[in-house]
Amino acid sequence: MAKVFTATGRRKSSVAQVKMTAGTGKITINGRDVREFMPHETNVMDLMQPLVATNNEKTFDIEVKVTGGGASGQTGAIRLGITRCLLKYDEANEGNDDSYRKILKRAGFVTRDPRSKERKKPGLKAARRAPQFSKR
Repeated sequence: MAKVFTATGRRKSSVAQVKMTAGTGKITINGRDVREFMPHETNVMDLMQPLVATNNEKTFDIEVKVTGGGASGQTGAIRLGITRCLLKYDEANEGNDDSYRKILKRAGFVTRDPRSKERKKPGLKAARRAPQFSKR
């Protein structure tokens, strides 16, 4: 049986569980093809970036379960999950000279983006939006 690498990626309120196995480059998200699940090509290109940077577009089959958030958050979560899977794969195959960590770190894919929605505060209309001022 082929080696399976798993990782979790998070972005905003989205969580993606990624399973990566050796294969032909097929990406499945929630049981559907990546292009069917994400109609915008920019989102598909965004989540493929770690694979393109390491020249692995046709090397792995990727299966993703993603929940929460919107399209952008889910894309970011999947990208981080794929990056973490590639790092696990790189650790398992230490025989090769070129390290994926250097490539992915330089591209900025290894770091989790901590930005998320700020909570609403009491006395305000939103997180920071104050009620309209009226002199009278």
